[in-house]
Amino acid sequence: MTAIISSPAATATTRTAIFNYDVQFGRFCNNKNNNKGCSFLSVHSFSPPKLSPKQPHRVKLVFLTKAADSSQASPSSTATASKTIITDDEFSLAKVSFGVIGLGFGISLLSYGFGAYFNILPGSEWSAIMLTYGFPLAIIGMALKYAELKPVPCLTYSDAEMLREKCATPILKQVRNDVIRYRYGDEQHLDEALKRIFQYGLGGGIPRRNAPILQMIREEVTEDGKYCLVLVFESKALQLSDFEKRQGKFTSFFGPDITAEIGKGENNLYEVRLVSNLNANASPS
Repeated sequence: MTAIISSPAATATTRTAIFNYDVQFGRFCNNKNNNKGCSFLSVHSFSPPKLSPKQPHRVKLVFLTKAADSSQASPSSTATASKTIITDDEFSLAKVSFGVIGLGFGISLLSYGFGAYFNILPGSEWSAIMLTYGFPLAIIGMALKYAELKPVPCLTYSDAEMLREKCATPILKQVRNDVIRYRYGDEQHLDEALKRIFQYGLGGGIPRRNAPILQMIREEVTEDGKYCLVLVFESKALQLSDFEKRQGKFTSFFGPDITAEIGKGENNLYEVRLVSNLNANASPS
């Protein structure tokens, strides 16, 4: 809003004070920041050096309002929306530990069977069956628990999830599904792939004790709009050069239709970025 106070004196001096009126909170503020959504109050005061007490004064108020432009979206909000993290809440048997299930059922049957056998719990006629089946279930559960390999965390962005079905190669999909579920009997995730790439115990290779360990995976979209599966490894004994000189092996093992890129993270972390070369209009071969 603009308020103009004028006087007929020709020799008057002009002083201007500009204020903002916050429409949302109903208050005035200074005009240092030209924020949208505020009206502007400009006061033009004409004060002559000498005015007669009988000389008339005229005050003219002109109100100008400036509406906030809500049609333009902030670039930062758009970027944040495209980088929303997708949580994997879908239930799957692959995400369940069979070792925990077997051990839980086995211990429960053994406990109740012993209680029923000594007449502490009811059902003494079923105690023999519960002891018979509870003991092997507990043994199997302990064996599975000992041999299980827990899934690694998977960080997925919303834009990458939309591109996964069309742009991710079948091998990239298989790698993702294998490392986010429980496995049994393997020393670590991607053990066979790492064994071939780093050639454990062979000439030009590395000792098995220095093998990198997969810590997490990440699904994202590159700057040129390609789907990318990032494998984050931890290794205290290896250097970035050990990964860079095997970049071609990563490409050939996880190919075709991918390009491997190597990066260095923090705290002995190394990233292997598997970028898919398929576009949204092409079907994976």
